[in-house]
Amino acid sequence: MKVFHQDPNDRLDYLMDWAAEMARITDTISASEWTVPAPLSSDEDSFDNTSATVWLLDGAAGATYIVSNKVTTVGGRVIERSFKVHVLEL
Repeated sequence: MKVFHQDPNDRLDYLMDWAAEMARITDTISASEWTVPAPLSSDEDSFDNTSATVWLLDGAAGATYIVSNKVTTVGGRVIERSFKVHVLEL
């Protein structure tokens, strides 16, 4: 699982690249849902045929959060992947 570092005062975007998976299954993304545990928060997200992006902010210094992206494809597949965000004073 990938780990990213973020300061509690940052507002950063994170991209989940689904291109290889979409090419493998010959499908495209039709919906995207992010799970972001509090007090880490998101204030914007978007997706296209092969990727999903979320903007994260806040979080408690010293804490690590698991952020998940679940996509649904045009063909009805549901796939979920996660990454960690470690919040610390940078």
